Amino acid sequence: MPTKVNKTNHIGIRATNAEKLDWELKAHSCGLKTSQLARDLLNKYSTGYASDKKSRQEFNLQVARIGNNLNQIARWANTYKGAAEVTQVVASLARIESAMLELRSGAG
Repeated sequence: MPTKVNKTNHIGIRATNAEKLDWELKAHSCGLKTSQLARDLLNKYSTGYASDKKSRQEFNLQVARIGNNLNQIARWANTYKGAAEVTQVVASLARIESAMLELRSGAG
């Protein structure tokens, strides 16, 4: 028979009435108390922290690369103002925008 562990610590979270009601409904639909739902979610989050951190680092690296490309395009356009083909610059910026949208959709 498992021994019961007394939970003697308390963590308070401020919430709007709507948030509190939403959390209570979610907990009830899972057959849990709100505190049990919160504990479960926090425990699951903490176990995945390393992979989440790695994902964030990869995302930041990709954004930095795109920013670097944007800086190179801006530098080129400023250096060769007379020779800069507008269509080339716009095409490059469109590729950057597309890459940023792709990253955003993958991160969200």
